[in-house]
Amino acid sequence: MIHSRSGCALLALAAVALSAQQPPASTPQLHPAPDPDGIYYAGPEVSAPVLVRALVAGYPSNVPAGDVQGMTVLAMVIDPAGRPQHIQILHSHGDGFDNSAIAAVKASTFAPGMLAGKPVPVWIDVRVVFHANHSQAVPQVLITERDLPPPTAAQLQDKHGKPLSYTPPFPIHTVDADFTDPFAKHPYVQVAIVTVLVGVDGLPKDVSVRRGLSSGLDRKAKAAVEHYRFLPATRRGKPVEESRDVEVSFAKF
Repeated sequence: MIHSRSGCALLALAAVALSAQQPPASTPQLHPAPDPDGIYYAGPEVSAPVLVRALVAGYPSNVPAGDVQGMTVLAMVIDPAGRPQHIQILHSHGDGFDNSAIAAVKASTFAPGMLAGKPVPVWIDVRVVFHANHSQAVPQVLITERDLPPPTAAQLQDKHGKPLSYTPPFPIHTVDADFTDPFAKHPYVQVAIVTVLVGVDGLPKDVSVRRGLSSGLDRKAKAAVEHYRFLPATRRGKPVEESRDVEVSFAKF
């Protein structure tokens, strides 16, 4: 999901998005880089923080029975010491439930994310689900924004092992468009098709919905893709602007 984070951790490309003089002969050397605040996202080289001891969130008192069921979703940074920091509310279930969820998370114990064997600060989301029967509301870690592996050599070379004269944009950082409903018994998936023009810097320049679902879901799909990051397209080894389609999935009930 999209939150008010200060920036998006891009995968650092050796010689920026590909050297204009040297076409890639193999898989690009991409390595995770933190956002402007020094915080990482989970990905191929950065492990996600793990919730090792969860404190159960309490249920607020004097809440009508029909208003109990729901969920609070929080975004946060787990610092190198395993402490939750910069907690933000992404999905509110009301002040009483939200405050209870935050208190439970702050009292829980996390193992930090790791990069090259060292603990690093990593963004995660945590969901706390409150049930109508007042069963335990246990915090759960969600990864809704992540770095992706770079394209493989097979995607960049022909059958003779030579660099392709043209390669399309490849997503290297994605964001989920919506949260799934924890109470759904029979979910199914709908897919929107979004077209994005990717600049030579790998950033989306123009985003439009090519095959939509509904106005509300289409807005979420477009907003999510606007936060994607790409390895830009290349032509004869040089980065070029190019469009591509992206599938954005929604779990419906």
